[in-house]
Amino acid sequence: MAILTVAQVLAMPVLRGARPEVLAGAAGLDREVRWVHSGEIADIATLLRGGDLLLSTGIALPDTVEGLRDFAASLAESEAAGLVIELGRRWRQVPAGLVDACETVGLPLVALHSEVRFAAITQAVGERIVDEQLQELRETHRVHETFTELSIAEAGPQEILEAVQRLAGSAVVLESEQHQILDYRSGPGDVEEFVADWAARSRGVQVDGRTGWDERAGWLVTRLGKRDRGWGRLVVQAPARPSQRLIALTERAAAALAMHRLHDRHRDSLVRRVHHELLLGLLADPTDPEVLRRCELSGVPLAKRQFIGLTVRPRADVQDVLAAVVHAAYELKVPALVCEIDRDVRVLLSCTASANADRIADNLAASVARRHSVAIGAGRPTAKTAEVDRTLKEAQQVVESVRADASDRVVHRLEDVHLRGLLTLLGDDERLRLFVARELGPLKENGLLDAVRALVNHPTSKSDAAASLHISRPVFYDRLAKAGQLLGANLDDPDIRVSLHVALLADELQAH
Repeated sequence: MAILTVAQVLAMPVLRGARPEVLAGAAGLDREVRWVHSGEIADIATLLRGGDLLLSTGIALPDTVEGLRDFAASLAESEAAGLVIELGRRWRQVPAGLVDACETVGLPLVALHSEVRFAAITQAVGERIVDEQLQELRETHRVHETFTELSIAEAGPQEILEAVQRLAGSAVVLESEQHQILDYRSGPGDVEEFVADWAARSRGVQVDGRTGWDERAGWLVTRLGKRDRGWGRLVVQAPARPSQRLIALTERAAAALAMHRLHDRHRDSLVRRVHHELLLGLLADPTDPEVLRRCELSGVPLAKRQFIGLTVRPRADVQDVLAAVVHAAYELKVPALVCEIDRDVRVLLSCTASANADRIADNLAASVARRHSVAIGAGRPTAKTAEVDRTLKEAQQVVESVRADASDRVVHRLEDVHLRGLLTLLGDDERLRLFVARELGPLKENGLLDAVRALVNHPTSKSDAAASLHISRPVFYDRLAKAGQLLGANLDDPDIRVSLHVALLADELQAH
């Protein structure tokens, strides 16, 4: 909740015109003022509540130093916000005994050097307090409406963090249990400074209870999940002591994140979603500074590293394979981005500059292949972050090119896919599609495609070709003759056979 402090009250026009002077208790000027009362009796403290600001002319206050000391002590005991004395009615200056007594108990003491109507002060401060409370209610309603809409829309972490950043006007970070940044939204300040050396700084920030404010770091922190099963924390930048509204906003966001996680089938889906965004970002633009910064914050180092992309194509449940890849990377102690994209598991390994990246990829692939039936493609390693997209795309190209029945090796690379790799790379080219249609269209329409495929797959023996179709040689020869007539070509011509072979490979890859 927004609060009105003694210092803010003194800055209001109605008091500023009375030339206020702080005589004692300056350290308490940040005390909250909940209301203003005027009174002239020495035992008024029993009628006050915590946070009340007392206005007085001093007419009925004690004459003795001891009496003034008791009066100041009674106000402090009632947790009054402060004491304001209007000079001129009784005193030309506030007695030193009262000043010393207020300083001793830490009670703000203010002298007004010009006359002012106490009723005007009470009205102005009261209206200000009511306005603050109404604004707080409006903001609370806004928070409630925002998170209700997010819940109805089944919003994920990205939308929740954006809502917190918008409502708080500050940077917000979602971190894992290991203090790695999963996602964040920047505030008005320098976000690089805010997230710099995050993991080390975060480990040093521990708060009591579920939510707490660390004054040294300027962080408002709330735990996600139970104390013994926490899975991360939500951190909002708060250089000054946070208001109750900001605390409530942070806890509401934490509850929304927990609800999203509860409804999500996969426990590590949040990390995978972050990795998914980062890999897509690297594929789109590996030089984007924001994407590179988020990679570093997610625990994937980029400086003085080499990178290799992998694509793992499962022949069964993709989630089981994804979990196996994550486990293998953890066992090898190699940082990695791992996620599912279009039913493939995409991987980017960050290896040390001196490591054998190909061997690390082979070891990870072997670990996964021992447990699951998969096809694995690897790109060429690179030491430049600007070429990360190239190694990722190469890995995908290789997997697209691998024959479905290929089992001669665990990891396939560009040098293993030859013509199939080239045709995969050209797969979206309309000219290649027209070539395939021109070469194979008549064969498909007349049911002769299998005969021609058998011919190119058994170039040295038509008997073996016929046997592969489980038909006799005369029938096979008859089909080849019809195919030659349809195409207007001699199927024994090496160039024709190569052309048909290329068209058949391209057609197979396009269908796949």
